[in-house]
Amino acid sequence: MTKLLVAREYIKNFYSKYEIYLWPVCKFLFAFIALIIINGEIGYMHRIENMAIVLVVALMCSFLPMGCAVVFSGLFVLLHLYALSMECALVAFMLMLVMVLLYFRFAPKDFIILLLTPIAFVLKIPYIMPLAMGLVGTPASLFSVGCGTILYFFLNFINENNTTINAMEDEIAAKFRYLIDGLIDNKAMLVTVAAFAVTLIVVYVIRRMSVDHSWTIAMVAGSLVNVMMLLIGDLMYDTKVSIVGILIGSIVSFFLAKALQFFVFSVDYSRTERVQFEDDEYYYYVKAIPKLSVATPAKTVKKINTQKSQNVVTKTAPKTVNTVNNTGRARTETVHTTGTASTASRMGGGTYSTAASHTTGASHTTGAPRTTGTSYSAGARPHTAASRTVGTAQESARPVSTVRTANSVAGRTAQRGDERGSLNRDK
Repeated sequence: MTKLLVAREYIKNFYSKYEIYLWPVCKFLFAFIALIIINGEIGYMHRIENMAIVLVVALMCSFLPMGCAVVFSGLFVLLHLYALSMECALVAFMLMLVMVLLYFRFAPKDFIILLLTPIAFVLKIPYIMPLAMGLVGTPASLFSVGCGTILYFFLNFINENNTTINAMEDEIAAKFRYLIDGLIDNKAMLVTVAAFAVTLIVVYVIRRMSVDHSWTIAMVAGSLVNVMMLLIGDLMYDTKVSIVGILIGSIVSFFLAKALQFFVFSVDYSRTERVQFEDDEYYYYVKAIPKLSVATPAKTVKKINTQKSQNVVTKTAPKTVNTVNNTGRARTETVHTTGTASTASRMGGGTYSTAASHTTGASHTTGAPRTTGTSYSAGARPHTAASRTVGTAQESARPVSTVRTANSVAGRTAQRGDERGSLNRDK
């Protein structure tokens, strides 16, 4: 049962989501099936039996109100009857006019039933009409069901007696009389209309009762009443109905009515609640029955974009490689500078002083008495000089601003040494 409820919810959600597209498709299919049945059952005018004409008319009905399908179907019926006899077309037109007047007066919302009832007769399941209209309609719906039944029996009478009608070529009055008598004296039609009317009323009254499973009880009772009235009418008026056909059609109609109940009126009687209260003027007795409904399972879809992940890895890899390359270059430059300073420390004092001065970027003269404290005699404190040279070389690897600051300090120191040398000479 739960799976059926879930399927029903899926169908309802799908229809509500795409109603703007599905409703024209439904109207097209309804008009197309109706016109095909009319052409197949009557079929006196072969020009309008062309499939192209049927498709064009059905396509027009899909964009027009639902009542237009009934109007076009009536036009097709009149054209077929006119091809047989003008008198048949006139009698059918008068009959349809009376039905339309009854329709506008009693059941303006059941216009489509005028066409559905003859189609149900052709499909051998006419007993679904009183059951369905008793469940979802009103007592006024019996006019629509009755008119559709009369129209079917009239067209069936013409089909069965078309040879006799064609034989009355010049007898116009005789044709009218023959057609009207065939309509009024049709005992099977009268019994069927009476059975459908009583069945519809019984179903409507029972399903309105405040009892559990009222819809199911109404369908069972309506089916039994319909079968009994048809069989009694056959015994009284010799309508020559098929008993087997009545039984099979009633069973099929019952299950179709149950399917209609499942979509329209599906409730849970096990959770029925009764409430009683009053006010200053009335007593209220309320019976609340919850509907059967389930939530459709929500599906969560997680998308994994493998191509995007590969792109992220590809973009990240070169940055890592560049970082490694820059680090390697910095280490190489530092090692190269350190190696140069070490080589200078192994040389003599004069050579070492020149190398140290070049490393720090200081400007000196050959005869200067003081050269920023980095000039030593040969062999004097080689390790200290080497360590200073290494430190100076390591400082040269610092940023450019640091190197410029060291250069300016060395330049000022050299300038002061020159000034002191010039003062000594003057003395």
